[in-house]
Amino acid sequence: MAKKQGIEQIFELNFWSSELILRNLPFILFLGFLGIVYIANAHYAERNVRKIQVLQRDIKELRWYYMSLESEIMYNSKRSEMIRKVKDDNLRPLNETPRRIVVNK
Repeated sequence: MAKKQGIEQIFELNFWSSELILRNLPFILFLGFLGIVYIANAHYAERNVRKIQVLQRDIKELRWYYMSLESEIMYNSKRSEMIRKVKDDNLRPLNETPRRIVVNK
């Protein structure tokens, strides 16, 4: 019977007196503060993950752009392409070795 009174005592309003609540108020406030810090940290981490994903996508796009520019430059710098481009200016490729001109004073 004593146990039953102990359990009934817990559920009574007198057990949850203002003294018990005021005595534990700093601990309750500390737990609330920790909860807020935990939630803020989760939001901060999610925001960083989203930023990282955007940056990774940008890096991938820039890598594709770089590779396309590099292949275009390689194609345009081929000897046959250069000959085709300067053909309109009446320039032709040099078929013999270049000569060195020496000037004596």
